[in-house]
Amino acid sequence: MLGKATLLEAIAGKNRGLIATEQEKQAILIAIAKLEDLNPTPCPVEAPNLLDGNWRLVYTTSRALLNIDNLPLYKLGQIYQYIRIQTNSVYNIAEVYGLPLLESIVSVAAKFEPVSGRRINVKFERSIIGLQRLLGYSSPETFIQQIEAGKKFTAIDFALNSNEQQGWLDITYLDNNLRIGRGNEGSVFVLIKA
Repeated sequence: MLGKATLLEAIAGKNRGLIATEQEKQAILIAIAKLEDLNPTPCPVEAPNLLDGNWRLVYTTSRALLNIDNLPLYKLGQIYQYIRIQTNSVYNIAEVYGLPLLESIVSVAAKFEPVSGRRINVKFERSIIGLQRLLGYSSPETFIQQIEAGKKFTAIDFALNSNEQQGWLDITYLDNNLRIGRGNEGSVFVLIKA
């Protein structure tokens, strides 16, 4: 699909948006909008076989995520989002790198509720921030299995008040390996199947 190739080419080498110029950001947003017009899955929330799975963020305009890169001595690594349709769960994990032995992760676990064919409401339930080596972090999959098993971590590990920590996400494009979403704070997210 030409629109998909155009978007992927536009975001290549932009480090999830961290090093995109304003002109490049505008071109990417135009490519995103054009691809959204070609969405092969008009009701993504009703396509669990496509939505479920492990995703990796390749581009975003989210200041909350991109600002992690501004921490002193740290650089933002990969960002993952794992969706588990069976339990209406979503897990976000950002890997953070810096000084040796101080590699960290920032993670949020949430529940989602479909409210239309393309919108989900998200209620954040738990946040875990800590050093990868103290958490025994080896991969996002293993870490999520530990969260699902109820493990408490040697880290900043706290429950979030789900009545206050809410948002929504419109899934505006979904195929077998690419997903685009637009959040309640105006951010755009482009993810590929991991």
